Amino acid sequence: MILRTLFGITAMMMTSTAALAEMTPAEREAFRAEVRAFLLEEPEVLVEAMEVLQGKQEQNAAQRDLAMLRDNADLIYRDPNSWAGGNLEADLTIVEFVDYRCGYCRKAHDEVAELVKSDGNIRLVLKEFPILGEQSMLSSQFAIALRQLHGDDAYKAAHDALIAFRGEISPETLTRLASDLGHDPSPIIERMAAPEVQSVIDVNHALGSMMEINGTPTFVIDETMVRGYVPLQGMRQIVAGQREG
Repeated sequence: MILRTLFGITAMMMTSTAALAEMTPAEREAFRAEVRAFLLEEPEVLVEAMEVLQGKQEQNAAQRDLAMLRDNADLIYRDPNSWAGGNLEADLTIVEFVDYRCGYCRKAHDEVAELVKSDGNIRLVLKEFPILGEQSMLSSQFAIALRQLHGDDAYKAAHDALIAFRGEISPETLTRLASDLGHDPSPIIERMAAPEVQSVIDVNHALGSMMEINGTPTFVIDETMVRGYVPLQGMRQIVAGQREG
């Protein structure tokens, strides 16, 4: 108990540059020896300290995420250039940053759809966030171009088809996909190169950079950032937690 108390006092002293500066070399050496001896006798203190540190880091990260979400709320939740579906009058919004070539985005797709359907009170926003190369970029350009030309229902059909697609993405395969979806391919393929399409992607990339998003899928569930895939039951728990406040 005495040693633990001594350690607490000396640890506090270590935060003070002035206190250390006032020590003689002999006092500093004795100080370090006492701390070392204590840690060797009671190493569990290091585990306790690491747990406290980790908890503080997680709390700080959550607070930083919340500040970023609130600062960028319009672009995250209400950007008219991002598709929104589910219950548009819902009490909770899920925003997904998605890349069509991302395996975990594909894995999450059906589970997110099931969550939105079974809950009935979730608004879903999709953010085109191509980060995995040229095929990802082509896929997003196609989806955005199709939405700009044919609307939200056409976009959702293309989104679902692109997520499920397992072949190589090229102008030729996208031409066939447009036809399969019941559209004239030529205007869509031409529109893919339009600055209005690239602008949507650029804005999403800039938003992702501000929000420290470097992978997909990334979710915003109400006011919580979730970086990476979460199974359906985990998503339901996060939604319930957000509703409880």
